[in-house]
Amino acid sequence: MKFSRPESVLRAVFLSVCAFAGGACASLLGGGHRDAYGDAPYAAVEQLGRVLVEVENEYVDPVDRAKLVDGAIKGMVGELDPHSSYMPPDEFRTFESDTEGQFGGIGIEVEMRSEQLVVLSPIEGSPAERAGIRSGDVILSVDGRDTHSQPLEKLVKHLRGAIGAHVKIGIRRQGVADILSFDLVREVIHVPSVSSKLLVDRVAYVRLKQFQERTHDELLEAAAKLRARSGGQLQGIILDLRSDPGGLVDQAADVADEFLDSGVIYTARHRGRIVDQVNARSGGAFVREPCVVLVNQYTASASELVAGALQDHKRASIVGEPTFGKGSVQAIVSLPSGAGMRLTVSRYYTPSGHAIQADGVHPDVSVEMKKGDGSVSYRERDLEGHLAPEPSAGASSAASSAAPKSVVVLAGDAGSELYEPAASNASNVPDDPAKGTDAMLKVGWEVLHRAIGIGTSR
Repeated sequence: MKFSRPESVLRAVFLSVCAFAGGACASLLGGGHRDAYGDAPYAAVEQLGRVLVEVENEYVDPVDRAKLVDGAIKGMVGELDPHSSYMPPDEFRTFESDTEGQFGGIGIEVEMRSEQLVVLSPIEGSPAERAGIRSGDVILSVDGRDTHSQPLEKLVKHLRGAIGAHVKIGIRRQGVADILSFDLVREVIHVPSVSSKLLVDRVAYVRLKQFQERTHDELLEAAAKLRARSGGQLQGIILDLRSDPGGLVDQAADVADEFLDSGVIYTARHRGRIVDQVNARSGGAFVREPCVVLVNQYTASASELVAGALQDHKRASIVGEPTFGKGSVQAIVSLPSGAGMRLTVSRYYTPSGHAIQADGVHPDVSVEMKKGDGSVSYRERDLEGHLAPEPSAGASSAASSAAPKSVVVLAGDAGSELYEPAASNASNVPDDPAKGTDAMLKVGWEVLHRAIGIGTSR
């Protein structure tokens, strides 16, 4: 399995912290006397063994050998780049549940706001939705534990757990004086990765949240529903890839294939040699209609692959900000005892030969907030130890992709809300984006209407 998404946007942020700590220790232990290792890997293993024995025998307190070895392996892999990492069994299980898009839980999306654990939305069909938990509810306790005293990752672990087990939560709801108590039974929760809605003028809105094992299937299901609601004919498509951190590369290629009728989707190179080339097949769910793709600085990895393919084939206009710039692919390696490893094995390139790594996809229509808004840019090139950018295969194509066709500067009060669809039906996205508060969606709406030949004034 090949996987691709930036470490900075994974839910389990603590993984990167552990990897950094391990890497720092590895540097201290291994610095200075490279001649002791030589070129043979067994010499390095012998050195590691000597250090392990010395620590076990002489450290001030007794040590856990398994913990030491895990730390050494984390440090070794973590030194490679920000997206390679070793995962002990518990972390690997969490990682696998994220890519599979399902886990044992009660079915809510949460975030910390002003040191409060707030429900973003219940997942449709989940125990939380059936019990009546609502967006905006503040979770005060989980199984009697005060949510103010624990970090987000620990709270999420408490909410998830064995299927069939109970979890009790206390909630404060605006307008309700008493604390609400819920006793919920965990079930297998499937997190949809595709949200869709038919907007006015028979325009399809499709939001991809990340690329999981069923993303392509979900896209086809969404396409069938959208066409049925429109009477079979769509006027255009808005593909929203904003804040999509990536995921499974094969799913991203299958998604791009639904928009392309032929041609290269991407190539992957290992140490400068092309090791994989993926081509589009004839036909697809969305090959005819005019298309706009929305991206921002958090559009990363596999989602950049999709945006780059549609841009190079002139299949869609890319609207938004330059993307994150993660152009590397990770292989997922299962190890003994349930551990796993993410290992960067190749870089990928768009059909024109543009290297995404540390550069990203540059929009055709660049959307910028008015200067002085205090926003911070954070991308792959800002990560310590990131893979250096490589020259694109076609310098002219790379140069042209870096120059947007037009730039839209938004006023400070234009609105920057990104609608987070609470379910697969994207019910909270307005039927007419021109009347909503998502400024970038408004720009994409106008660009699409110009391509269709429909005026946007109402």
